[in-house]
Amino acid sequence: MTRFSLVTIALITALATSAIAGPQYVDRTGFAVSGYDVVAYFDLDQSPVGTEQPAAVPGRADITAEYNGATFAFASQANRSRFLENPAAFAPQYDGHCAYGVAQGGKVPANPNLWRIVDGKLYLNITQDVVGFWENDIPGNLSSSTANWVSLDSKPASRSRIPKFKSTAPN
Repeated sequence: MTRFSLVTIALITALATSAIAGPQYVDRTGFAVSGYDVVAYFDLDQSPVGTEQPAAVPGRADITAEYNGATFAFASQANRSRFLENPAAFAPQYDGHCAYGVAQGGKVPANPNLWRIVDGKLYLNITQDVVGFWENDIPGNLSSSTANWVSLDSKPASRSRIPKFKSTAPN
């Protein structure tokens, strides 16, 4: 095997293993993203930076799929099918933890109604104040969170209640 091939394989392995620092975050609802439909985010009209996003779409307990150690719920069979074609394309970054928290070097829960899609990837944050900090420098925070994610402990985040968030978990 050539040196180039070994370096390429090492790089691919490093990138693949760095993408997940542990299982998907699951709160007390028992669902990833508190039971909200991760595919539906990509169909919502995203608001400009600095303004509130549309509310996330609740999933249904009878339309689910497993991915990264968690159960994801969907609002429709069509969304479930889209997810199953490529789960990594729809699952939130940092296994569903707060993007700004990861940029700061920690793993904290995320509020599914505080979201933003950047470069085709879903990011969640924990509070409206944190959204402001994260959106103040999205490129810088993404650079920090990407660098931090590979070294974070694989243990899940706290299961503490997310401030000012009431789940509408699937029934």
